[in-house]
Amino acid sequence: MGADRTEDFNPGKFLESLTRSCGVYRMLDGKNAVLYVGKAKNLRRRVASYFGSRSHQPRIQKLMNRTRRVEVTVTETEQEALLLECNLIKRHKPRFNIYLRDDKSYPYIYATTRDPFPRFAFHRGARRGKGRYLGPYSNAAAVRSALGQAQKLFRIRLCEDSYFRYRERPCLQYQLDRCTAPCVGLVSEEEYAADASQALLFLEGKNEAVLEDLLGRMERAAEELDYERAALLRDRVAALQRIQASQSVAGGAARDLDVVAVAESGGVFCVAVLWIRRGTLTGSRLFFPRVVPGVESGEVLGAFISQHYFERGAPREVISGGPVSRRDLLESALGMQSGHRVAVRWNVRGWRRRWVELARRNADAGALQQAAGARGLASQLKALARELRLMRPPERIECFDISHTGGESPVASCVVFSPEGASRSEYRRFNIRGADSGDDYGAISEAVRRRYGRLVREESPLPELLLIDGGRGQLNAARAELEALGLSSMPVAAVAKGFGRREGRERIYMPDLARPLIPGSGSAALKLIARIRDEAHRFALEGHRRRRHGARKSSVLEEVPGLGPKRRRQLLRHFGGLRGVEAAPVEDLRKLPGIGPELAQRIYGALH
Repeated sequence: MGADRTEDFNPGKFLESLTRSCGVYRMLDGKNAVLYVGKAKNLRRRVASYFGSRSHQPRIQKLMNRTRRVEVTVTETEQEALLLECNLIKRHKPRFNIYLRDDKSYPYIYATTRDPFPRFAFHRGARRGKGRYLGPYSNAAAVRSALGQAQKLFRIRLCEDSYFRYRERPCLQYQLDRCTAPCVGLVSEEEYAADASQALLFLEGKNEAVLEDLLGRMERAAEELDYERAALLRDRVAALQRIQASQSVAGGAARDLDVVAVAESGGVFCVAVLWIRRGTLTGSRLFFPRVVPGVESGEVLGAFISQHYFERGAPREVISGGPVSRRDLLESALGMQSGHRVAVRWNVRGWRRRWVELARRNADAGALQQAAGARGLASQLKALARELRLMRPPERIECFDISHTGGESPVASCVVFSPEGASRSEYRRFNIRGADSGDDYGAISEAVRRRYGRLVREESPLPELLLIDGGRGQLNAARAELEALGLSSMPVAAVAKGFGRREGRERIYMPDLARPLIPGSGSAALKLIARIRDEAHRFALEGHRRRRHGARKSSVLEEVPGLGPKRRRQLLRHFGGLRGVEAAPVEDLRKLPGIGPELAQRIYGALH
């Protein structure tokens, strides 16, 4: 049903024809924006409860005042309904749902186990490569720590394939006794495979199996009178035993589980997750879901567990800090998604209860800290609205910046801020291709055109304030693109550094003001603008350095599995260089001799 038919919606007739099957329902407003997504065992009964004569909670009444239409999707099972609900919440981010704002995906360790000499590397993002993914880990530091320990113990290689293939002599890692130099043939495939296998077991937390294997290899080396090899293995055993001694295990129970607890302070909810692997606390993380007023902690907990494990999969046991409604349905859906049985428990005892108390303390501290920050941010947003003469404090702010070195490898960044702070999962970078070298105005034009052209096509949320890092020229370039897209009403401002590029002297250019605003160093509005601008600068600079390093040091094509030197030369010659290859769609890549559908997709994925 389209937006032009919202006036025809009749709740009575709709409910009469509504099925009693299980499924998912969506509440939409007059502009067809999704306000709320819910699941139901009986769709007619559940949806009818919203339109009944009984009084509703304030948040439900507010939802119904804005609802102009209801859509439903029938599913075969309740488990399918739960999974669809999670998917739709993640896609539409409805205002009246509890929504988990996850800033980024978890990092993993990626092992190229199909290579003769497997590489172990940090990985974040889609897991499309052929090999083993170990994790997830709570943060990047945990991954690097684990990789460092594995490298010291088992002397595995961490270097890039482009570096590994062309070595003619061992690198510094070999001299530091952290690698066996497989790049120059100083170790056989069999010996390296044994070390890599032990490293995999170690990273999976199976230290006892590693110790047993090391002791067996040490005894065999001693029997063969290879005392140097036996001494090396003895040192590894001692190092591994020291690592084990430094790790705390709860009650000696070598189990894999997650512990989830929630706390609230000043309307801010914090969910703490502890990762327990093989009985050891391996990491933790705090989440701050977006909620509407009037939501209870139990609702937040249930929504978090279903959304959090929807894509990642759940361990075999999840301990909750409080009751979760419809536990049987949740366990069934998580088991279906994870590929193994999942138990959700609360009201636990013994060592499990100690983990729950620890998670609650983390959640309490996180909620208090976040609530204090939210109060400060709210006051800054009000000051910003006054300073820039906006109708109300903006709910969504986007900021652009351009980074390049003398016109080389220009990258534009777009960062997003909301009343909850930085929305890092919505950050975007744009590799500038159309603008001339060093043309900041052209780069801003291209980035704004690509960003908001897509948002308009997809009917995605637009910012209530657009900030540009620059002066009057950058402001005019951005405004011209917005007007071409029919977005001339979008508030936009440019922030330029003041005299001497010192903080607190920034000038703010507005379209309808001939002279720039100079709020001064004590302005709360300027502090927020500077914070957002600095974040955009950091994000752009990080992308520029990565792009510049890739262009200077090695071609991205060298890292594509199955693409050898001959085909790389063929690609670059056919498309006139790397930029031409980047611009080519998968269909054009497939037309070249020797490049099939799978390889073409890998090439395209590596460049985008």
